Amino acid sequence: MCGIAGIISSNPDLISTTRLQKMAGALVHRGPDGEGLWINEKHTAGFAHRRLSIIDLSDAAAQPMCYSPQGYSSSTPRYTITYNGCIYNYPEIKNTLKSRGYAFRTSSDTEVILAAYECYKENCLQHFDGMFSFAIWDEATQTLFAARDRFGEKPFFYTFNITDTSFYFASEMKALWAAGIEKNTDKEALLYYIGLGLTRFPAEKHRTFYHEILSLPPAHYIKWHITDPHIKVCRYWDIDKNNITNRTATEAVEIFRSLFFSSVKRRLRSDVPVGSSLSGGLDSASIAAAMHRLSPGNRHTASFSAVFPGFEKDESAYMQQVVSAFGSDHFTVSPTHSDLVDALEKLCYYHEKPIGSSSVFVQYAVHRLAKQQGIKVLLDGQGADEIMGGYLKYIHWWLQEMIRHGKWKQFNREKKQLKHNETEFVWDYKNYVAAFMPELTRRLLRKRESKRLSTNTEIDPGFLQAYSKGIISYKPYITRLNDMLYYNTMENGLDELLDYADRNSMSQGIELRLPFLNHELVSFLFSLPGNYKIQEGYTKWILRETMKEELPATITWRKDKIGFEPPQQHWMEQASIQELIHDARQKLTAAGILRKSVLKTPVRPEAAYARENKDWHYLIAATLLRVL
Repeated sequence: MCGIAGIISSNPDLISTTRLQKMAGALVHRGPDGEGLWINEKHTAGFAHRRLSIIDLSDAAAQPMCYSPQGYSSSTPRYTITYNGCIYNYPEIKNTLKSRGYAFRTSSDTEVILAAYECYKENCLQHFDGMFSFAIWDEATQTLFAARDRFGEKPFFYTFNITDTSFYFASEMKALWAAGIEKNTDKEALLYYIGLGLTRFPAEKHRTFYHEILSLPPAHYIKWHITDPHIKVCRYWDIDKNNITNRTATEAVEIFRSLFFSSVKRRLRSDVPVGSSLSGGLDSASIAAAMHRLSPGNRHTASFSAVFPGFEKDESAYMQQVVSAFGSDHFTVSPTHSDLVDALEKLCYYHEKPIGSSSVFVQYAVHRLAKQQGIKVLLDGQGADEIMGGYLKYIHWWLQEMIRHGKWKQFNREKKQLKHNETEFVWDYKNYVAAFMPELTRRLLRKRESKRLSTNTEIDPGFLQAYSKGIISYKPYITRLNDMLYYNTMENGLDELLDYADRNSMSQGIELRLPFLNHELVSFLFSLPGNYKIQEGYTKWILRETMKEELPATITWRKDKIGFEPPQQHWMEQASIQELIHDARQKLTAAGILRKSVLKTPVRPEAAYARENKDWHYLIAATLLRVL
């Protein structure tokens, strides 16, 4: 886990040690354990690396790392890599490569990537179970190969100048700015964030909050020859959401258990201590249980949480049940509105783009706590809700799937069980329309969102007219639960949470590992019909069935769902936060983004996941414009 940056250009004047040092300097927080720079003899390629030492702590594993296959005759190394992430199954890949005659001089996963690329070329990506973004320079062919992991756990930003055929890349955009790339806010993206709370463009995965800077989409790679005026961006993996396999419940649970425990075991591989984030919910509790079972001698591990005494959505009582069950060394933090005020500018600096709610700040505070306790690796439960139907909104899509396919008895039984479990969900005529007319539903949702923006009375009309292009957001065509899970996993939803997780963890020099995002586990879950995700009135049914002997029943069969929610509404009622919001409104008004009339409107405190959260959006937008 590290910070990476680099420049590839046919113009040698663009590549210098000074420039690469500036790029690395902008990423110190991602890699506090060391710095490495590399420039090839022709001055056509230069890499920078900030190191966070997790696997093979020796100097031999430092980056950028060079590698030449056996029999390579040149004195100049053929391959050089700068890499951010972790390949969890690197020992297994290494053994396979050894059987093919490859030799290794380190115990790092970095060297395994290089050997795997030499052996398999682009197909090496199919062998990796991990989170990663990396760039490999092939000196023999003067070719760049860069890739990002399947779900987008690790970032890769780049810009390409066709005039001088130069390619710049980095883990964070601030490293590109340090290299002299222009910082130019995308006003359309700013408009849609302020007006609708959108933090990204699902239909344009490469797009960022800044012009000229692109994001390599998850599950994609770049292969580019230095003389080619065009960059080749290719997808290398996807989920098959249509190949449903019939299995008995017993078979499904057994396979899921094997894949889940294997994923956790791989993510415990580390040469430094490993802890976990603990929310009190089923996902983090399941990871804690697996860690306890897989740790030698069931040794205690450290866990970290945010608690809010007196807040109705505080989960500390559930956390304590998990702690008592597994005897972890538990550390808690209770962030306040004052802490948010103190950290806001730094938070926006690290994230470089809009933040959906204050829950992002709470995660930041938990990771800061882990750093204070000397932990450099955390396991976390992100991804489970998206792949197993954990959010309450998925209930509608599952019920709609049943009636669309004429399964009325199953529909009535499931609906009755959900009500018996006191699950909060609204069901009315709109759901029947969505079930039988999905294309109409898609059009209506887009129209509703367009209307929300066009009728906004707080955005300056000139700003709205100048930057509203009429294409606001992509809405998926949904006929089954799997369609919606796919959309949130691969197109819009999970990627936002992974961005937050990367920036928050790396701001503290912490590697965050996500066991639920093992690609074999995810593919298996998508091969199962919807009733393995929602059944008997419970979401994430297969996980509950798998863990029911491992966890307290009050955790396994917990009926309420709390989405890592802080008391944001209470915080926004405080004078110090309201003062910041007033200042933000003034800044956005002066910039011609908001109407002056908004200055007279009282602050509207809202919960973290409220549909309308205008003042939070104003606060973040103004802070981003000021800090970056």
